[in-house]
Amino acid sequence: MESAKAAEVLRGKLDPKGSVTVADAAARGGLALRDAELGLQALTHEYRGQLRVTNEGQLVYRFPHGFDKPWETRDRVDRALAAAGHGFVTTMRFVARAWITIVLLGYTAIFVSLLIAMTMASRDNNSSRRGGGGLAYVLMRALADAFFWTSRPYSYAYVGARAPVSRRNNEPEVPLYEKVNRFLFGITQPPGDPRESERLVIAAIRAGKGRIGLADVMRVTGLTREQADPMMARLMLDYEGDVDVSEEGGIVYRFPAMRKTTNDAPEPEPKPVWERAINELGPFTGNSFGANFAIFALNWFNLVMGAWSIEHGMTIERFMTLFQRHPLPVLDTGMPIVLGVIPLVFSTFLFAIPIARAFGRPFAAQKAKREKGRIAVLQVVLERLRAKRPVQDAIVADAWKRATGDTPDSMALTRELTSLGGDVEMESGQARWRFVDLETEAAAVEAEREAASEEERKLEEVVFSTESKEIH
Repeated sequence: MESAKAAEVLRGKLDPKGSVTVADAAARGGLALRDAELGLQALTHEYRGQLRVTNEGQLVYRFPHGFDKPWETRDRVDRALAAAGHGFVTTMRFVARAWITIVLLGYTAIFVSLLIAMTMASRDNNSSRRGGGGLAYVLMRALADAFFWTSRPYSYAYVGARAPVSRRNNEPEVPLYEKVNRFLFGITQPPGDPRESERLVIAAIRAGKGRIGLADVMRVTGLTREQADPMMARLMLDYEGDVDVSEEGGIVYRFPAMRKTTNDAPEPEPKPVWERAINELGPFTGNSFGANFAIFALNWFNLVMGAWSIEHGMTIERFMTLFQRHPLPVLDTGMPIVLGVIPLVFSTFLFAIPIARAFGRPFAAQKAKREKGRIAVLQVVLERLRAKRPVQDAIVADAWKRATGDTPDSMALTRELTSLGGDVEMESGQARWRFVDLETEAAAVEAEREAASEEERKLEEVVFSTESKEIH
């Protein structure tokens, strides 16, 4: 029977608030033991169930949330907020890219021409206004050229197969619009691979002779125990695995089918999560000081000139009279929208985005520190358990401090250690942490690997090949 069908049968027969063994599920659902086990594994994956082991080594399935998914509402809200945030950022990036030249270069050119025209208007009329129309044409043509050559997709940085290369450091030159994007939103991080954790676990399974425990999963992925449990339930369904329990109660996940290989060399063990690059809080902009200062100065100039235009009623009509040979008196033409409100509001908005990021940056930095501290605690616990050495508060606190640079809060350390199944015991007058589940699991996994046959890796003799089309 397929696991999905078995899960459907058990969903209607089991009490979601109680614990259940495979035998219980088989009896209540009228299923074979193997089908009941597959159904329980499917339910564990779908409803985030948990596995427990009795003193006699019996495997017990528990469903803390029942056959409901209360996390879906939270996840749905988180996804909606993430999608809204991503959409907002994407829209703002598009607006920033489309308006970069208009706001920073275009308005700067217009306001510079305004200052030049006002200066010229204060001189002799014949010398200053003769050819004024030519000056306006030159400025507008320069604005159009600037927009064409600096906006995507017409930017010279995207014409051809490769971006231009800086002569000094042999690195790709960053286009102007990207510098402004970095000033506003920071460096764009490449999206992560959603299947990376699964690939790491599969690599650990193959390196561990088809046997793995939750500690190995946490070691290579950095996932919490609550996240690793349902993940392994799904992998058992996808990769023909099963679960076994040692006499001492250690849970071992077995995937003998994943050992088949044409490679005679042993499979390499993937690096633990603490030896790989952990997401660091990147630079605020990634630009040089000069680039940030130039963007700030141009935006500040536009903001000030926008406010000045509003104060002096500098509408388009009034602006154009500056280039006329014999200007006529201009009456009040209302609020200067183009030369006043738009540059003022937009420049203010461009300043508000990095300011908001600056206020949120300490929280992001603190979150990154907590994650580094959690990984440091995980490293200490798993490495010392593997070496059969005691885990003490002082050692864990020192690891947290080396990873984050901050002295840890004792309550935070206790929460992290407890989440790994730790319990405090007194030994020779000193407190030490014991992780019974992880210790028994490690012993069970080691015993299973020692007993695993190398024949599981080997392929049978080839009896057919499409190259020779011969049957041996």
